[in-house]
Amino acid sequence: MTFTPLNESEARQEICRVGQSLFQRGYVHATAGNISLRIRDGFLITPTDACLGYLDAADLALVDARGQQLSGKRASKTFELHRKIYATSDNTSGSWPAQCVIHTHSTHCVSLSLSAQGPELLPPITPYFVMKVGHVPLIPYFRPGDPFAADAVGQAIQHYALTGRPIRAVMMSKLGPNVWHHDLASAMATLEELEETAKLMRMTSSNPPDNLSDAQIEELRQNFGAAW
Repeated sequence: MTFTPLNESEARQEICRVGQSLFQRGYVHATAGNISLRIRDGFLITPTDACLGYLDAADLALVDARGQQLSGKRASKTFELHRKIYATSDNTSGSWPAQCVIHTHSTHCVSLSLSAQGPELLPPITPYFVMKVGHVPLIPYFRPGDPFAADAVGQAIQHYALTGRPIRAVMMSKLGPNVWHHDLASAMATLEELEETAKLMRMTSSNPPDNLSDAQIEELRQNFGAAW
């Protein structure tokens, strides 16, 4: 499916709208988190240490396809990670191309990552998690802005795509999820489903829920195209 990028003015307004929504509903706090959105010759990304609830459209950093900042305040320290998600999802057969990326420090996701032992943040405990989110690999801890984090995420995108399980989210251990989609509204909905599933997992930690069975997951594949 082909998506037409928003023009620059529309993209700036959409980033501010989504940032404010995430902040008002508690998915981000203080100056945590960042958002980027592709435009025709590069992408826009929120400035480093910006509060997503109070973004100024004129302050957003404009970065070209080579990673050179052209205007705006200094780009988020994680912009190389965003660029890696765009590039790898574009160039890996079977992956879902990213048109936007949202990164938050969502409380329940981060809480799970502090004690998670497996290669993924969550098992398949609800149908909507399987349908709307899918596999969420847990990326080992890297300091914020570490370029090696981008490499690890790129490798995860490639691995899951090549095994027939394309992903649209990763969990940065101790930091938060990165979610990508074809537009910011869809990415935000995916993030919400991921955070709510993490919340359910924490709420039932004393009596862990059963995973969906193989037959139930296959039914979701057949009826809804779930990539699990």
